Amino acid sequence: MTDIVFIEGLRLDALIGVHDRERHAPQPLLLDIRMHFDNRIAASSDSLADALDYEAVSRRLADYVAQTDFQLVETLAECCADLILTEFGARGVRLRLSKPQALAHAAAVGVEIERGRFPA
Repeated sequence: MTDIVFIEGLRLDALIGVHDRERHAPQPLLLDIRMHFDNRIAASSDSLADALDYEAVSRRLADYVAQTDFQLVETLAECCADLILTEFGARGVRLRLSKPQALAHAAAVGVEIERGRFPA
């Protein structure tokens, strides 16, 4: 299976960071997410009930991230990936989490992870 459902540039605000300047107010994060999911049943039925609902994933991540206060983007990325795998039935996920305001002279910093069972 090589089907991908993706979300690009999902902007969420989170209280995250290790520095004092990052601990006073939420800051923007950007998530790019590629989820491995077998789309054949949804394509056949033309029913959202059979699909990986990217709007539901986006809403759930927004709710989750708003409640966190992790220090490391690594921790938040792991938790978001696990949420997608366990709650939405994705077989795998590649998640890129960026902090665009972390460094004054960089467009963004962050992490990219892959979790789950990926096709060969």
